[in-house]
Amino acid sequence: MSVRALDPVRSVKVKLGVLVGASVTLASVIATIGAGAGVPIWLGIPVTIAVALAVTQLLAVGMTSPLREMTAAARRMATGDHDVRVTATSRDEVGELARAFNSMAEELAGVDRQRRELVANVSHELRTPLAALCAVLENLADGVAAPDPATLRAAVDQGERMSDLVTDLLDLSRVDAGRAPLHREPVEVRPLLDAAVAEARVGAQDVAHVLDVDPPDLVVDGDPARLRQLVANLLDNAARHSPPGGTVTVRARAADDERWHLEVVDEGPGVAPEHRDRAFERFGTLRDVAVEGSASSGGTGLGLAIARWVTDLHDGSIGFADPEPGTSGARVCADLPTTPARRRPAPPTPVQEAIAVPAPPVTPARPGTSARETGPAEVPSITDGLFGDFWPDRGVPGNVAVLLGALGVGVLAGVVLPFRNLGLGTFLVLLATTGVLLVASRHRRDRFTSVCAGLCVALACVVVVRDAVWIVLLCLLAGAVLGAVGLTRGRRVPAFLVALVAWPLAALRGLPWLGRTVRAVTGLGNGAALLRTAVWSLLGITVFALLFASADALFAEWVGAVVPDLGSADLTARVFVALGVGGVVLCGAYLALNPPRAERGERGARPVAHRFEWLAPVLVVDAVFAVFLVAQATAFFGGHDYLERTTGLTYAQYVHQGFGQLTVATALTLLVVWAATRKAPRATTSDRTWIRVSLGLLCALTLVVVASALYRLHLYEQAYGLTRLRLLVAVFEAWLGVLVLAVIAGAGPLRARWLPRFGLLCGVVLLLGLAAVNPDAWVARQNLERYAVTQTVDWEYLSDLSADALPAYADLPRPLAECALRPTGEERDDWLAWNLGRSRLDAFLDASGGAWRHRTDCPGQTRSE
Repeated sequence: MSVRALDPVRSVKVKLGVLVGASVTLASVIATIGAGAGVPIWLGIPVTIAVALAVTQLLAVGMTSPLREMTAAARRMATGDHDVRVTATSRDEVGELARAFNSMAEELAGVDRQRRELVANVSHELRTPLAALCAVLENLADGVAAPDPATLRAAVDQGERMSDLVTDLLDLSRVDAGRAPLHREPVEVRPLLDAAVAEARVGAQDVAHVLDVDPPDLVVDGDPARLRQLVANLLDNAARHSPPGGTVTVRARAADDERWHLEVVDEGPGVAPEHRDRAFERFGTLRDVAVEGSASSGGTGLGLAIARWVTDLHDGSIGFADPEPGTSGARVCADLPTTPARRRPAPPTPVQEAIAVPAPPVTPARPGTSARETGPAEVPSITDGLFGDFWPDRGVPGNVAVLLGALGVGVLAGVVLPFRNLGLGTFLVLLATTGVLLVASRHRRDRFTSVCAGLCVALACVVVVRDAVWIVLLCLLAGAVLGAVGLTRGRRVPAFLVALVAWPLAALRGLPWLGRTVRAVTGLGNGAALLRTAVWSLLGITVFALLFASADALFAEWVGAVVPDLGSADLTARVFVALGVGGVVLCGAYLALNPPRAERGERGARPVAHRFEWLAPVLVVDAVFAVFLVAQATAFFGGHDYLERTTGLTYAQYVHQGFGQLTVATALTLLVVWAATRKAPRATTSDRTWIRVSLGLLCALTLVVVASALYRLHLYEQAYGLTRLRLLVAVFEAWLGVLVLAVIAGAGPLRARWLPRFGLLCGVVLLLGLAAVNPDAWVARQNLERYAVTQTVDWEYLSDLSADALPAYADLPRPLAECALRPTGEERDDWLAWNLGRSRLDAFLDASGGAWRHRTDCPGQTRSE
């Protein structure tokens, strides 16, 4: 939806100035209100930018829509449709151009109408004498008259050819007049092709036909008569150019859930690539090759043009493809959707030297008339050129329910989230978000998408169960990643990255869809009238309510109870949160409705010419790993004295020195294995054996490195205590170890298609497992067990742990418990902020009796390293 509020302005330059001024002013006002209300900058800046861009888009679309309408109209006029008009309400230079364009279109429509009438009349007048000529010649050819039968048969053949020409002319004239509707119904492809081949065999006795349909029970949605016409024309063309005794092959394949392919292959001379497009032109004749319409072919020159029209009518495409290796001949491929879009029949798109019957008289549109009155052209969106084939719009229809769902989640977040701790209310918002995205998803019945949705709900539950902010934020981040991947059904790591980037980019890509949705809400074009009505109504309420409130104290009390304080910081913060969360959910909803093409097709591996080019680097890495493991074994069996004498380090210092580097080395090993599998040739048994041995050895050595890193971390924890970061690093290292095991188990290192998804889901499951074991309580318990042995512990670190650590402190003596626990002194949570960890802490403090204080004079205090 666009607002043409700037149409009265007579200059484009003035319009641009107004646009910039309005955007800057609005952004400044919103930023000032947010800063005054104490809205955090990470929330205020995105909301301010989004609102300013929305206003800019609203005004800019209205300014540029005449230009985009003219572009779309010019494309339709290039296909022979001269009835299209553009909106010309603007009074600036663009409006003048639009009015001139409409005048030109009216003149072209008149000329085109006269041409159609002339050619249609000629076609109609020729059909009757040609039919009589054919009848006479048939009688003569049957021996009724004396002339030579061979000569008369040739005359009959020419007469039939002219009759076919006139028939094809009438078919195409009905197409141009828009009188060839698409009667869709489920069509079984195999019986359709059998019938077409049976008819083709009658007229092509010297040609054999081979039919191949996969799957055999393939069913598509289309017009059976038009599809049969398509197949008949392709078979006729193939038979005409096949040598005597040749074979014509017909193949039908289901490409995916949305498209199917039809191929007709002959054994003739074929068509050169530079002549292929011309073969589909009406009366297309290529004198240098034998194709449809050539002098030697015996065709009318319209069969392939009709075939292209049928594919266009079904929203498909058709063209010549290169013959398969080792074969020759022409190969015509048609790509068709299993379900054509429901739309009004449009004029054909092949070539515009069309012959058409008279179209109904067209009443010229008045300058300024909306394009909707004369058949609007599909106006391309500004974002179409930005995203292109990577993320096509696909014409996703507006969805009012999804828009209302996203707005509902935003309102719920504005009511629940501000001024509360993370808890039950946050879980409700996350649950509502998951529900909206799952309902909107076009892949909601896909098993992987369903699994991702279930895991997202499990990750959201952590907000209710755990009070540790760090684990909660990790779970929320993992849920966002998993949700984006689930909505796009990504299979490989690059597709995962595309999904993550696509979510915020949906704020731009989804603008056309949002416009269609808003138009559906406002009644298909009544948006300006509704906007004016809303503005005048709001103005009336404001003026008279203020007058009556100042005149009557009771009325003022009623107004104050109903209308919120617009200047309060509380309302401002809630509005910012509602806009921010609602916008994020709306972007995710568009990603669910129209996911990008994340899977662009894996680029084929390019093996090296010589085995040593990949094998030598891998063996070198194997050797480095082996030497490192020998050093590890020497340090282990040599003991502390040998290590200190050799390196000057204590054993604790030694194990602390490198577990981070070992983690990085493990991740890099996976990259080495992936690169080697793409460069290693697999032509011979020896090649495959070297791959298994060298990379299998590398994976095995990597598992030993993983075990070494975990062992180092364990020893360091025994010496200096366990922390959150060390626990998280241990889980991450264990996840890398699981990936290495998966590489070994896969059918070829990093070649299994399930491996990227397995790694993602495995990481989420490990994160959920970490949250389930209560990491803060685990850290506290390990440090207290170490305190029981060494009598040293970092009480300050323990007191900074969240309320989740309470189970580790519950059995401590009161003095030590006061060292470990530090109550915040904040007000108790309401039911929307309820959290299991904080609830347990509140119950413990209430049951402990007496005033609780945090002690600083604690025994054995030391600092964690």
